[in-house]
Amino acid sequence: MSWFSNFLTSSIGRKVVMSLTGLFLIIFLAVHLVGNLQLLAGDGGKAFNLYAEFMTTNPLIKTTSYLLYAGILLHAFQGWALWRKNRKARGSKGYAVKVNKVAGTNSFAASNMGWLGTIIFVFIAVHMYQFWLQMKLGATPMATYDGKEVKDLYALVSTAYENIGFVIFYVVSMVVIGYHLVHGFQSAFQTLGINHRKYTPFIQGLGKAYAILIPLGFAVIPIVMYLRG
Repeated sequence: MSWFSNFLTSSIGRKVVMSLTGLFLIIFLAVHLVGNLQLLAGDGGKAFNLYAEFMTTNPLIKTTSYLLYAGILLHAFQGWALWRKNRKARGSKGYAVKVNKVAGTNSFAASNMGWLGTIIFVFIAVHMYQFWLQMKLGATPMATYDGKEVKDLYALVSTAYENIGFVIFYVVSMVVIGYHLVHGFQSAFQTLGINHRKYTPFIQGLGKAYAILIPLGFAVIPIVMYLRG
């Protein structure tokens, strides 16, 4: 297995892992947004709480969630390793290493992926602490629907979004995620060799649309909930 470990620790190996985990996380974001939009249903949280109950009790979903956690950590670690290697190369060679820009991506995002990724990781840690950890620790009120008692995660979320500071932090984090996605989406396909003059323009367009619409969808939720009071 030495060849495999050598591959994973090489620059190309790390980039492949980054691409695969990145695409997995991109799919997760779209699914997660569909669920979170139920926060805006205007039914006092019923739709969102029942959705959350299904997601946290279904065996298949629970197994997938462990893959998600592993994917986040692996993506972050490999990204950090590549960033550290590039910084070390700049220091040892005494000149600025040019960023390999992917055609059709944002140059700011391409040259600042390390910092953008760090901000996103901090956001995920805060997000997990504020919602996932509170749910796991049992610090969540209960709600009853049709005789079935479930955790009232809607109350937890709505309380958090009463804080304008957290709403601003969330929205700014979504802007950062958008910048991260606009480069990462196309870069992932190129790293995996999916790069053809016939299909690349479509992938680029899809990536830009995704990088705008998905973060925008997430950002709208806390804003609307805060304005509702």
